[in-house]
Amino acid sequence: MADADLRALPALLGADDPAIFSVHRAQGASPFLLLADHAGQQVPRALADLGLPQAELDRHIGWDIGIGGTTRALAERLDAWAIEQTYSRLLIDCNRPLVSPTLIPEVSDHTLVPGNAGLSPAQRQQRIDAIHAPYHARIDAELDARRDAGRPTLLVMMHSFTPVMNGMQRPWHAGVLYHQDTRFAHALLQALRDEGDLVVGDNEPYSVNSSSDYAVPVHGEGRGLVHVELEIRQDLIADAAGQQAWAERLARIFSALQPQLLALG
Repeated sequence: MADADLRALPALLGADDPAIFSVHRAQGASPFLLLADHAGQQVPRALADLGLPQAELDRHIGWDIGIGGTTRALAERLDAWAIEQTYSRLLIDCNRPLVSPTLIPEVSDHTLVPGNAGLSPAQRQQRIDAIHAPYHARIDAELDARRDAGRPTLLVMMHSFTPVMNGMQRPWHAGVLYHQDTRFAHALLQALRDEGDLVVGDNEPYSVNSSSDYAVPVHGEGRGLVHVELEIRQDLIADAAGQQAWAERLARIFSALQPQLLALG
């Protein structure tokens, strides 16, 4: 693909489109650092909602329902640096490696995405350059700065999952996800189960690997950080009360685990 192909495309983001990400608690003192790759559901004005009605963007296919509010509330309680990605995962999925077939899905949970059909290599690269690359560059910059300052980092990838997928009910209230590094995951799995009122998935409802996920293998394992991916069921955090309740619970659990996790780093 020639650079001329990219230059020939109209701009993806206009002056009235929102910023790619929001950073919260930029000076946060906590060792915890929170990533919310699927927090937003925005689509650039130029792409006209990808040809979808708003009701589809409001579904779980458009974003991780409730995770933005939960992440902000948790960051506030922990005084932790956090980042929220603004744009819909249907535009480009910021938790996918660039070679993933679901980086820019043409179909998601049986919904056709007209604005993703038949994209040229230049159109795909434009979305990578405009959204995926700068979002992860900001995370890298923060992790580099903390490393250079000798600050410990406990990395948490914040996600939510739909209660029903492909007609199957999912019984878990939350899921703890990991790949090869289980240090944070096993400690968090036990702590959540010790709560006594939760059904907690062990690499459920998803598992993590380097071909399907970006943040865990690149930011977590790639840097040797103590890390975990957390999934919360969307009906539990769909409103502000649920988001605050889960933030309160997680802040208590994370704070209790912090000395143990720092010793593992």
